[in-house]
Amino acid sequence: MDISLPVTLAVLGAALLHASWNVLLKSGDDKELESISIAVGSGLVALVAAPFLPAPASASWPWLVGSAVVHILYFIFLAGAYRWGELSYTYPVMRGGGPMIVALVGAIALGEILPMKETIGVVMICAGILAFAAGRHDPRATGFAIANAVVIATYTLIDGQGARASGAPVSYTLWFFAANGIVLLLFGCARGRGRAIAAYFRRKWTRAVIGGALAVGAYGIALWAMTRAPIALVAVLRETSVIFAALLSTVFLREKMTRRRLVATGAVMCGLIALRI
Repeated sequence: MDISLPVTLAVLGAALLHASWNVLLKSGDDKELESISIAVGSGLVALVAAPFLPAPASASWPWLVGSAVVHILYFIFLAGAYRWGELSYTYPVMRGGGPMIVALVGAIALGEILPMKETIGVVMICAGILAFAAGRHDPRATGFAIANAVVIATYTLIDGQGARASGAPVSYTLWFFAANGIVLLLFGCARGRGRAIAAYFRRKWTRAVIGGALAVGAYGIALWAMTRAPIALVAVLRETSVIFAALLSTVFLREKMTRRRLVATGAVMCGLIALRI
């Protein structure tokens, strides 16, 4: 199974959406409350649309529940990484490590062995992504980011299989975000932050809904693409969001766009060419 130009362009659009909601999260006052708030916002957005669509096949429900549980770790590590490190560093580490793990597991466990040209493209893109992160940084930021790379690979594989089993990837996405919002809200309350979450959401509900809508759109497009192309190719294309994140962090977060990051962008673009854009 190859990847077509329309699917490629759709995934690149999803990458822009993903980078955008991460910039919102990074700019938040309290990273944990912001992450939970966006999760709740995405759940509300999903619940508005989900009842009007056919339910995903029951075979996908275990995948959906498993992904919602794994996403608890995702948001914990995401908040930790953004607390201790810049977006332009932590984001590439998190997003760059995941696709390589997905490609390896996809080849071994799912039998999705990529042709040589696609493999070269994946390696070049991942190398470029990780090059964004070179330099000295807080080891706490590094630890959270590397841990999240493993989590990202895990939920990507889970949701890739879940979307395929669902027969309705859009519905699967919406019900996932609804479940994820509930799970994250319960997790925050269990940590004794229920009142803080409620107060934060009341003050920032517009940001939460916008961020939630961006997250739903980004992941929905990616899961739809995984039903049309190998999971590994979609995963690595989605992580070109680091280019958008670098540009957005320069404009909105006042982080520096260095010469090294420009070279890394070139490596990512060469990888995309190798994937036949």
